[in-house]
Amino acid sequence: MRAACIVLALGALARPAVAQSGSSAGAAPGGQAPDTATAGYTYDPAGRRDPFLNLMGVVGDTHTGRRADGLAGLTVAEVSVRGVVESRRGVVAMVEGPDKKTLIVHAGDKLVDGTVKAVTPQGLVIVQDVSDPLSLVKQREVRKLLRSLEDVKQ
Repeated sequence: MRAACIVLALGALARPAVAQSGSSAGAAPGGQAPDTATAGYTYDPAGRRDPFLNLMGVVGDTHTGRRADGLAGLTVAEVSVRGVVESRRGVVAMVEGPDKKTLIVHAGDKLVDGTVKAVTPQGLVIVQDVSDPLSLVKQREVRKLLRSLEDVKQ
């Protein structure tokens, strides 16, 4: 019984498609039915969004591609505070990037995704731009401290 069902199912798959008479829609030149393997597949969105496009969007995305040199090419997550120094102009911080280069940071300096709000003796206060379109908060304050909590406990 089971083998008969399989044979019947395979027989239905092997049957050629019957062309509708009087309809030239979908017919190839010469009156033949188009071959799906050679015709290819096209996606007709019909007013729907393309499922292969990023929902976050690419407009204004500054995290990809070639970045600027120095502090302007680093994100908030990539910098770590290595030292704080008091100068004639005020307090400045020494930060280290992922490439192990040390940079001098002043209040008002720009990063890829934020701006240094203040430099304190404890570290940096950075206003980070939030790029989540679903979030109501568009900016948040991040503190990068000179000493982490593990260093203070010891």
